[in-house]
Order: sequence, then structure tokens, then C-alpha cells
Amino acid sequence: MNFLVKLFLSSLAVILTSYLLPGVYVDSFLAALIVALFLSLLNVTIKPLLIILTIPLTVFTLGLFLLVINALIILIADSFVSGFAVNGFWWALLFSLILSLINSIIAELSGSDQK
Repeated sequence: MNFLVKLFLSSLAVILTSYLLPGVYVDSFLAALIVALFLSLLNVTIKPLLIILTIPLTVFTLGLFLLVINALIILIADSFVSGFAVNGFWWALLFSLILSLINSIIAELSGSDQK
């Protein structure tokens, strides 16, 4: 049940972030729910693999390359989820930063444990 609540709150964050950024488009709440689900699946499966493969680059950039990995995850979600569109890499990077911030604020306000 806790996963469903987090998924719902994350989809609200996707909708809110898309309203804030003109380069990101979400068709409906159902599309935002699918984006949130797809992002969580990508963050569990593909993101750790990308992190392991890019350890030297991540160390060289002092961890800033992880932002690029987050943007790539957003672009992958863009290509697979209909009703969700991102207008390029920089919008994906900004979307990932603002989405993380909004998810953190929602988690803090709801009192959910992020550990």
C-alpha cells in the first residue's frame, strides 16, 4: 500500500513539474501515473547499471555526471510513454532536478519515510 501512495504522490509531482516547465508536456493524470511508474522501474533497473558503467566519469566530474544519468532516464521515459513529451536534454535535466525537489517537499509534508 505504501508503494501506491508514493506512486500517486510522485505522479502529482510529475503533473506539477510539467506545469512549471514549458518544455515538458503531460497529457493527463493517467499519463503522469504511467510516467511515475515507468521512472520508478527505470530507477530500479537501468539506473544502477548506468551508474556502475560510468563510475570513472562520475568520479572525474565529482558526481555531476549523475545528473546526466537522471536526464537520460527521463528521456528514455519520454520515448516509451505516450502522453509525455520532453523537448530535449536540457529540459529533461531541469525536469529531473525540479521533480526531485518537489518529491522531497511532498515526502517531507506527508511525513513519509524516504529511507
